[in-house]
Amino acid sequence: MIEKAQAIQKQLTKWRRDFHMHPELGFQETRTAAKVAEIMEGFGYRVRTGVGKTGVVADIGSGSPTIAIRADMDALPLQEANEVPYCSQNPGVMHACGHDAHTAMALGTALLLTKEKFPGTVRFLFQPSEEVADAEGFSGAPRMVEAGAMEGVDLVIAQHVDPFMKTGAISIDSGSASGGVDSWFGTITGKGGHGASPHYTVDPFYLSAHVMLALNAIVSRRLDPFDPAVVSIGSLNGGHVENVIPEQVKMTGTLRYTEKKVQKKIHAEIKRAFEVVRPLGGKYELKFEIGTPPMINSPKAADLIAEVSTDLLGRKNVHPFKKGLGAEDFGCFTELAPGAMFGLGVGIKGSPRSAHNPYFDIDESAMPIGAAIIAESALRFLRRK
Repeated sequence: MIEKAQAIQKQLTKWRRDFHMHPELGFQETRTAAKVAEIMEGFGYRVRTGVGKTGVVADIGSGSPTIAIRADMDALPLQEANEVPYCSQNPGVMHACGHDAHTAMALGTALLLTKEKFPGTVRFLFQPSEEVADAEGFSGAPRMVEAGAMEGVDLVIAQHVDPFMKTGAISIDSGSASGGVDSWFGTITGKGGHGASPHYTVDPFYLSAHVMLALNAIVSRRLDPFDPAVVSIGSLNGGHVENVIPEQVKMTGTLRYTEKKVQKKIHAEIKRAFEVVRPLGGKYELKFEIGTPPMINSPKAADLIAEVSTDLLGRKNVHPFKKGLGAEDFGCFTELAPGAMFGLGVGIKGSPRSAHNPYFDIDESAMPIGAAIIAESALRFLRRK
Protein backbone atom coordinates (compact mmCIF):
# COMPACT_ATOMS: atom_id res chain seq x y z
CA MET A 1 0.00 0.00 0.00
CA ILE A 2 2.95 2.33 0.64
CA GLU A 3 4.11 1.81 -2.94
CA LYS A 4 0.62 2.44 -4.29
CA ALA A 5 0.38 5.65 -2.27
CA GLN A 6 3.83 6.84 -3.33
CA ALA A 7 2.72 6.44 -6.95
CA ILE A 8 0.19 9.26 -6.39
CA GLN A 9 2.63 11.59 -4.60
CA LYS A 10 2.41 14.25 -7.33
CA GLN A 11 -1.38 14.27 -7.16
CA LEU A 12 -1.37 14.51 -3.37
CA THR A 13 1.02 17.45 -3.54
CA LYS A 14 -1.06 19.16 -6.22
CA TRP A 15 -4.22 18.86 -4.13
CA ARG A 16 -2.54 20.00 -0.94
CA ARG A 17 -0.96 23.05 -2.57
CA ASP A 18 -4.22 24.05 -4.19
CA PHE A 19 -6.00 23.95 -0.82
CA HIS A 20 -3.07 25.77 0.79
CA MET A 21 -3.27 28.58 -1.77
CA HIS A 22 -7.01 28.99 -1.23
CA PRO A 23 -7.63 28.65 2.54
CA GLU A 24 -11.07 29.23 4.01
CA LEU A 25 -12.14 29.81 7.61
CA GLY A 26 -14.54 27.63 9.56
CA PHE A 27 -18.02 27.22 8.04
CA GLN A 28 -16.82 29.24 5.02
CA GLU A 29 -15.17 26.33 3.17
CA THR A 30 -17.35 26.66 0.07
CA ARG A 31 -14.57 26.41 -2.53
CA THR A 32 -12.82 23.59 -0.68
CA ALA A 33 -16.03 21.63 -0.21
CA ALA A 34 -17.03 22.08 -3.86
CA LYS A 35 -13.64 20.83 -5.06
CA VAL A 36 -13.73 17.87 -2.68
CA ALA A 37 -17.25 16.95 -3.80
CA GLU A 38 -16.27 17.18 -7.47
CA ILE A 39 -13.22 14.95 -7.00
CA MET A 40 -15.08 12.36 -4.92
CA GLU A 41 -17.94 12.19 -7.42
CA GLY A 42 -15.34 11.67 -10.13
CA PHE A 43 -14.02 8.69 -8.18
CA GLY A 44 -17.51 7.19 -8.10
CA TYR A 45 -18.44 7.97 -4.51
CA ARG A 46 -21.98 8.79 -3.41
CA VAL A 47 -21.64 12.39 -2.25
CA ARG A 48 -23.71 14.59 0.04
CA THR A 49 -22.87 18.27 0.39
CA GLY A 50 -23.91 20.91 2.91
CA VAL A 51 -23.61 18.40 5.77
CA GLY A 52 -23.10 20.35 8.99
CA LYS A 53 -23.27 23.59 6.96
CA THR A 54 -20.26 23.20 4.64
CA GLY A 55 -19.22 19.58 5.18
CA VAL A 56 -19.05 16.78 2.63
CA VAL A 57 -19.92 13.11 3.23
CA ALA A 58 -18.91 10.55 0.61
CA ASP A 59 -19.64 6.80 0.65
CA ILE A 60 -18.41 3.86 -1.36
CA GLY A 61 -19.44 0.25 -1.01
CA SER A 62 -22.62 -1.01 0.64
CA GLY A 63 -23.93 -2.62 3.77
CA SER A 64 -22.11 -3.13 7.01
CA PRO A 65 -19.67 -2.81 8.59
CA THR A 66 -19.03 0.89 7.98
CA ILE A 67 -15.77 2.67 8.69
CA ALA A 68 -15.62 6.46 8.66
CA ILE A 69 -12.52 8.47 7.77
CA ARG A 70 -12.45 12.09 8.94
CA ALA A 71 -10.52 15.00 7.45
CA ASP A 72 -10.96 18.61 8.59
CA MET A 73 -10.89 21.36 5.95
CA ASP A 74 -10.77 24.78 7.66
CA ALA A 75 -7.88 27.24 7.92
CA LEU A 76 -6.83 29.84 10.50
CA PRO A 77 -6.98 33.66 10.61
CA LEU A 78 -3.23 34.15 10.11
CA GLN A 79 -1.17 36.05 7.53
CA GLU A 80 1.25 33.55 5.99
CA ALA A 81 4.94 34.50 6.23
CA ASN A 82 6.33 31.69 4.06
CA GLU A 83 7.86 32.59 0.70
CA VAL A 84 6.82 29.58 -1.35
CA PRO A 85 5.08 29.23 -4.74
CA TYR A 86 1.98 27.84 -3.02
CA CYS A 87 1.68 30.63 -0.43
CA SER A 88 -1.85 31.60 0.63
CA GLN A 89 -3.59 33.90 -1.82
CA ASN A 90 -6.25 34.82 0.72
CA PRO A 91 -4.93 37.71 2.86
CA GLY A 92 -5.14 37.05 6.57
CA VAL A 93 -6.08 33.38 6.17
CA MET A 94 -3.66 30.45 6.20
CA HIS A 95 -3.60 26.68 6.48
CA ALA A 96 -1.37 26.77 9.55
CA CYS A 97 -2.54 23.51 11.12
CA GLY A 98 -2.23 21.03 8.27
CA HIS A 99 -5.89 20.68 7.37
CA ASP A 100 -4.97 21.18 3.72
CA ALA A 101 -2.80 18.06 3.99
CA HIS A 102 -5.51 16.17 5.90
CA THR A 103 -7.96 16.87 3.07
CA ALA A 104 -5.45 15.95 0.36
CA MET A 105 -4.53 12.70 2.11
CA ALA A 106 -8.20 11.78 2.51
CA LEU A 107 -8.68 12.30 -1.21
CA GLY A 108 -5.62 10.12 -1.81
CA THR A 109 -7.03 7.44 0.46
CA ALA A 110 -10.32 7.61 -1.43
CA LEU A 111 -8.46 7.13 -4.72
CA LEU A 112 -6.50 4.15 -3.38
CA LEU A 113 -9.68 2.47 -2.15
CA THR A 114 -11.34 2.71 -5.56
CA LYS A 115 -8.78 0.15 -6.74
CA GLU A 116 -9.60 -2.35 -3.97
CA LYS A 117 -12.37 -4.84 -3.31
CA PHE A 118 -13.84 -4.98 0.17
CA PRO A 119 -17.09 -5.80 1.99
CA GLY A 120 -19.08 -3.10 3.74
CA THR A 121 -18.91 0.68 3.39
CA VAL A 122 -16.24 3.35 3.62
CA ARG A 123 -17.49 6.81 4.51
CA PHE A 124 -15.40 9.97 4.25
CA LEU A 125 -16.25 12.88 6.57
CA PHE A 126 -14.79 16.08 5.14
CA GLN A 127 -15.45 18.25 8.16
CA PRO A 128 -15.78 22.03 8.34
CA SER A 129 -14.70 24.27 11.20
CA GLU A 130 -12.58 22.17 13.54
CA GLU A 131 -10.89 25.33 14.79
CA VAL A 132 -13.85 27.54 15.69
CA ALA A 133 -17.46 27.34 16.80
CA ASP A 134 -20.52 28.99 15.30
CA ALA A 135 -22.74 31.55 17.04
CA GLU A 136 -24.40 28.77 19.04
CA GLY A 137 -21.08 27.36 20.26
CA PHE A 138 -20.85 24.32 17.97
CA SER A 139 -17.87 23.42 15.78
CA GLY A 140 -17.97 21.27 12.65
CA ALA A 141 -17.95 17.80 14.21
CA PRO A 142 -21.12 18.18 16.32
CA ARG A 143 -22.80 19.90 13.39
CA MET A 144 -22.01 16.89 11.16
CA VAL A 145 -23.22 14.51 13.87
CA GLU A 146 -26.43 16.53 14.10
CA ALA A 147 -26.87 16.09 10.34
CA GLY A 148 -26.58 12.29 10.61
CA ALA A 149 -23.03 11.84 9.33
CA MET A 150 -22.25 9.14 11.92
CA GLU A 151 -25.37 7.03 11.42
CA GLY A 152 -24.44 3.37 11.01
CA VAL A 153 -20.71 3.93 11.58
CA ASP A 154 -18.88 1.08 13.35
CA LEU A 155 -15.39 2.60 13.53
CA VAL A 156 -14.01 6.09 12.86
CA ILE A 157 -10.37 7.01 12.27
CA ALA A 158 -8.38 10.16 11.52
CA GLN A 159 -4.87 11.56 11.48
CA HIS A 160 -3.21 14.84 12.38
CA VAL A 161 0.12 16.08 11.08
CA ASP A 162 2.89 16.46 13.66
CA PRO A 163 5.64 18.91 12.62
CA PHE A 164 7.85 17.85 15.54
CA MET A 165 8.04 14.21 14.45
CA LYS A 166 10.16 13.04 11.54
CA THR A 167 8.68 11.88 8.27
CA GLY A 168 8.32 8.11 8.28
CA ALA A 169 7.14 7.93 11.89
CA ILE A 170 3.71 8.03 13.51
CA SER A 171 2.31 8.16 17.03
CA ILE A 172 -0.69 6.23 18.31
CA ASP A 173 -2.00 5.14 21.70
CA SER A 174 -5.27 4.18 23.33
CA GLY A 175 -6.98 6.23 26.01
CA SER A 176 -7.43 9.98 26.34
CA ALA A 177 -5.54 11.83 23.61
CA SER A 178 -6.87 15.37 24.01
CA GLY A 179 -8.93 17.27 26.55
CA GLY A 180 -12.54 18.19 26.69
CA VAL A 181 -12.99 21.94 26.68
CA ASP A 182 -15.56 24.32 28.15
CA SER A 183 -15.50 28.11 28.44
CA TRP A 184 -16.68 30.19 31.38
CA PHE A 185 -17.79 33.81 31.58
CA GLY A 186 -18.03 35.73 34.84
CA THR A 187 -19.16 39.24 35.79
CA ILE A 188 -18.19 40.55 39.23
CA THR A 189 -20.20 43.51 40.49
CA GLY A 190 -19.23 45.80 43.35
CA LYS A 191 -19.90 49.47 43.92
CA GLY A 192 -18.09 52.08 41.87
CA GLY A 193 -16.73 55.40 43.01
CA HIS A 194 -13.84 57.85 43.07
CA GLY A 195 -10.36 56.36 43.10
CA ALA A 196 -9.42 58.76 45.91
CA SER A 197 -12.21 57.43 48.14
CA PRO A 198 -12.01 53.63 47.94
CA HIS A 199 -13.65 53.28 51.37
CA TYR A 200 -16.95 54.36 49.80
CA THR A 201 -16.74 51.64 47.17
CA VAL A 202 -16.79 47.86 46.87
CA ASP A 203 -13.85 47.55 44.49
CA PRO A 204 -14.53 44.82 41.87
CA PHE A 205 -10.79 44.55 41.15
CA TYR A 206 -10.18 43.67 44.79
CA LEU A 207 -12.99 41.11 44.57
CA SER A 208 -11.54 39.74 41.33
CA ALA A 209 -8.14 39.23 42.94
CA HIS A 210 -9.69 36.84 45.47
CA VAL A 211 -11.55 35.01 42.71
CA MET A 212 -8.36 34.66 40.68
CA LEU A 213 -6.51 33.14 43.62
CA ALA A 214 -9.35 30.68 44.20
CA LEU A 215 -9.51 29.76 40.50
CA ASN A 216 -5.78 29.10 40.33
CA ALA A 217 -6.04 26.79 43.35
CA ILE A 218 -8.70 24.52 41.82
CA VAL A 219 -6.31 22.15 40.05
CA SER A 220 -3.65 22.13 42.77
CA ARG A 221 -5.92 21.98 45.82
CA ARG A 222 -9.41 20.83 44.84
CA LEU A 223 -8.78 18.04 42.29
CA ASP A 224 -7.17 14.62 42.57
CA PRO A 225 -3.52 14.99 41.47
CA PHE A 226 -4.00 12.05 39.09
CA ASP A 227 -6.83 13.78 37.20
CA PRO A 228 -5.43 15.84 34.30
CA ALA A 229 -7.09 19.25 34.20
CA VAL A 230 -6.52 22.93 33.46
CA VAL A 231 -8.37 26.06 34.59
CA SER A 232 -7.08 29.20 32.90
CA ILE A 233 -8.11 32.85 32.97
CA GLY A 234 -8.11 34.32 29.47
CA SER A 235 -9.33 37.89 29.98
CA LEU A 236 -9.94 40.42 32.74
CA ASN A 237 -11.66 43.65 31.75
CA GLY A 238 -13.00 46.58 33.72
CA GLY A 239 -12.78 50.33 34.08
CA HIS A 240 -12.04 53.14 31.64
CA VAL A 241 -10.01 55.82 33.42
CA GLU A 242 -7.32 55.84 36.09
CA ASN A 243 -9.22 57.64 38.87
CA VAL A 244 -12.59 55.84 38.79
CA ILE A 245 -13.22 52.52 40.49
CA PRO A 246 -15.69 50.77 38.15
CA GLU A 247 -18.90 49.02 39.05
CA GLN A 248 -18.04 45.75 37.29
CA VAL A 249 -15.18 43.56 36.11
CA LYS A 250 -15.65 40.86 33.48
CA MET A 251 -13.51 37.73 33.56
CA THR A 252 -13.43 34.83 31.09
CA GLY A 253 -11.50 31.61 30.84
CA THR A 254 -11.25 28.02 29.73
CA LEU A 255 -11.23 24.63 31.45
CA ARG A 256 -9.88 21.30 30.22
CA TYR A 257 -10.48 17.75 31.45
CA THR A 258 -10.39 14.12 30.33
CA GLU A 259 -13.22 12.65 32.43
CA LYS A 260 -16.83 13.75 32.86
CA LYS A 261 -16.63 13.52 36.66
CA VAL A 262 -13.73 15.99 36.58
CA GLN A 263 -15.65 18.34 34.30
CA LYS A 264 -18.53 18.37 36.80
CA LYS A 265 -16.15 18.95 39.71
CA ILE A 266 -14.40 21.87 37.96
CA HIS A 267 -17.74 23.57 37.21
CA ALA A 268 -18.67 23.35 40.89
CA GLU A 269 -15.28 24.66 42.01
CA ILE A 270 -15.37 27.62 39.61
CA LYS A 271 -18.73 28.56 41.08
CA ARG A 272 -17.26 28.21 44.58
CA ALA A 273 -14.40 30.52 43.59
CA PHE A 274 -16.81 33.24 42.50
CA GLU A 275 -18.82 32.84 45.71
CA VAL A 276 -15.97 34.45 47.67
CA VAL A 277 -17.15 37.88 46.49
CA ARG A 278 -20.41 37.70 48.48
CA PRO A 279 -19.00 37.98 52.03
CA LEU A 280 -16.82 40.82 50.73
CA GLY A 281 -19.88 42.83 49.65
CA GLY A 282 -20.03 41.95 45.99
CA LYS A 283 -22.11 39.75 43.73
CA TYR A 284 -21.52 37.86 40.51
CA GLU A 285 -23.01 36.24 37.44
CA LEU A 286 -21.42 33.12 35.95
CA LYS A 287 -22.23 31.06 32.88
CA PHE A 288 -20.59 28.12 31.12
CA GLU A 289 -20.38 27.33 27.42
CA ILE A 290 -20.06 23.58 26.95
CA GLY A 291 -17.50 22.74 24.28
CA THR A 292 -16.23 19.54 22.74
CA PRO A 293 -15.72 16.33 24.74
CA PRO A 294 -12.34 14.65 25.30
CA MET A 295 -10.93 12.65 22.42
CA ILE A 296 -10.65 9.04 23.56
CA ASN A 297 -8.74 6.60 21.36
CA SER A 298 -10.39 3.19 21.70
CA PRO A 299 -8.06 0.18 22.03
CA LYS A 300 -9.83 -1.45 19.09
CA ALA A 301 -9.04 1.39 16.68
CA ALA A 302 -5.64 2.29 18.16
CA ASP A 303 -4.43 -1.32 17.99
CA LEU A 304 -5.52 -1.58 14.36
CA ILE A 305 -3.64 1.58 13.38
CA ALA A 306 -0.57 0.50 15.37
CA GLU A 307 -0.57 -2.91 13.68
CA VAL A 308 -0.88 -1.41 10.20
CA SER A 309 1.77 1.24 10.87
CA THR A 310 4.17 -1.35 12.25
CA ASP A 311 3.76 -3.47 9.12
CA LEU A 312 4.21 -0.49 6.79
CA LEU A 313 6.88 1.49 8.63
CA GLY A 314 8.56 -0.88 11.09
CA ARG A 315 8.06 -1.04 14.85
CA LYS A 316 10.81 1.49 15.60
CA ASN A 317 8.79 4.18 13.78
CA VAL A 318 5.58 3.69 15.76
CA HIS A 319 5.61 5.79 18.94
CA PRO A 320 3.20 6.48 21.81
CA PHE A 321 0.78 9.34 21.21
CA LYS A 322 1.86 12.48 23.05
CA LYS A 323 -1.06 13.28 25.30
CA GLY A 324 -2.21 16.81 25.98
CA LEU A 325 -5.20 18.93 26.91
CA GLY A 326 -5.54 20.79 23.63
CA ALA A 327 -9.02 20.59 22.15
CA GLU A 328 -9.90 18.44 19.13
CA ASP A 329 -13.56 17.99 18.18
CA PHE A 330 -12.88 14.53 16.73
CA GLY A 331 -14.02 13.44 20.20
CA CYS A 332 -17.59 14.16 19.10
CA PHE A 333 -17.25 11.26 16.65
CA THR A 334 -15.56 8.86 19.09
CA GLU A 335 -18.44 9.37 21.53
CA LEU A 336 -20.67 7.59 18.99
CA ALA A 337 -18.35 4.85 17.70
CA PRO A 338 -14.98 3.37 18.63
CA GLY A 339 -12.27 5.43 17.00
CA ALA A 340 -8.76 6.78 17.10
CA MET A 341 -6.58 9.54 15.71
CA PHE A 342 -2.86 9.11 15.06
CA GLY A 343 -0.11 11.66 14.66
CA LEU A 344 1.72 11.68 11.31
CA GLY A 345 5.32 12.85 11.26
CA VAL A 346 5.75 15.69 8.74
CA GLY A 347 8.75 17.49 10.25
CA ILE A 348 10.95 19.49 7.93
CA LYS A 349 14.51 18.40 8.72
CA GLY A 350 16.39 20.96 10.78
CA SER A 351 13.46 23.37 10.89
CA PRO A 352 10.23 22.14 12.49
CA ARG A 353 7.37 24.56 11.78
CA SER A 354 4.98 24.60 14.71
CA ALA A 355 1.25 24.65 14.04
CA HIS A 356 -0.78 27.87 14.36
CA ASN A 357 2.32 29.79 13.27
CA PRO A 358 2.71 31.97 10.13
CA TYR A 359 5.74 29.87 9.11
CA PHE A 360 3.99 26.51 9.40
CA ASP A 361 4.72 24.04 6.61
CA ILE A 362 5.14 20.29 6.17
CA ASP A 363 7.35 17.75 4.46
CA GLU A 364 5.01 16.77 1.65
CA SER A 365 6.75 13.42 1.15
CA ALA A 366 4.94 12.28 4.31
CA MET A 367 1.51 12.46 2.67
CA PRO A 368 1.65 9.06 0.90
CA ILE A 369 2.43 7.50 4.28
CA GLY A 370 -0.68 9.02 5.85
CA ALA A 371 -2.87 7.98 2.93
CA ALA A 372 -1.46 4.45 2.97
CA ILE A 373 -2.00 3.94 6.71
CA ILE A 374 -5.61 5.12 6.55
CA ALA A 375 -6.38 3.04 3.44
CA GLU A 376 -4.79 -0.13 4.80
CA SER A 377 -6.46 0.31 8.20
CA ALA A 378 -9.86 0.63 6.52
CA LEU A 379 -9.30 -2.47 4.40
CA ARG A 380 -8.17 -4.63 7.33
CA PHE A 381 -11.11 -3.55 9.45
CA LEU A 382 -13.63 -4.34 6.72
CA ARG A 383 -12.06 -7.61 5.57
CA ARG A 384 -11.87 -9.01 9.09
CA LYS A 385 -15.56 -8.55 9.82
